[in-house]
Amino acid sequence: MPADPLHRAGQPQRSTTSQPPGGSGASAIEVRRSARRRRTVSAYREGDRTVVLIPARMSKAEEQRWVTVMLDKLAAQESRRVLGDAELAERAARLSDQYFGGRVRPASVRWVTNQNTRWGSCTPAEGSIRLSHRLQGMPEYVVDYVLCHELAHLLVPGHGPDFWRLLGAYPRTERARGYLEGVVAAARLPHVPGARGERDA
Repeated sequence: MPADPLHRAGQPQRSTTSQPPGGSGASAIEVRRSARRRRTVSAYREGDRTVVLIPARMSKAEEQRWVTVMLDKLAAQESRRVLGDAELAERAARLSDQYFGGRVRPASVRWVTNQNTRWGSCTPAEGSIRLSHRLQGMPEYVVDYVLCHELAHLLVPGHGPDFWRLLGAYPRTERARGYLEGVVAAARLPHVPGARGERDA
């Protein structure tokens, strides 16, 4: 069979999966096949997508296995990376520019260890934002959501329609809320169902 001219060396073949396996934080996976890539597999985040680079000769089954492996690897790397207070403030400034037109500039953004019932809080009069240390190690889009939530509160107090309309500018609001709800629900479980050495009820 003649080679597809679109898939020659140097012209990667692309296929996109809309929903990643295992409920990853990324909204889509793009697999790029390359004839120049012989054995190595790599992956990186690109906005809301995860891009996985694989050899062109890899089978569909191998592709799926490597996508899962690389998603797990990226998640582990992200969970190890903890932003410092200065990076957190820079991140808040970027989010303000991106989703709120730069209208909000917090005076301070920092991690705190005394918020065990809230993910974040702010004091509009001072322009300060505090994030719970429990967010450290969670996916970046979740931290970004909590930052956006508090940035929105610096503009609109309360949780009325205007607040949610403003926060709706952040595209991963629902996904992040679902993640945090899952964390809260999991914390209430007495054990992990089906854990090794245990019988299901």
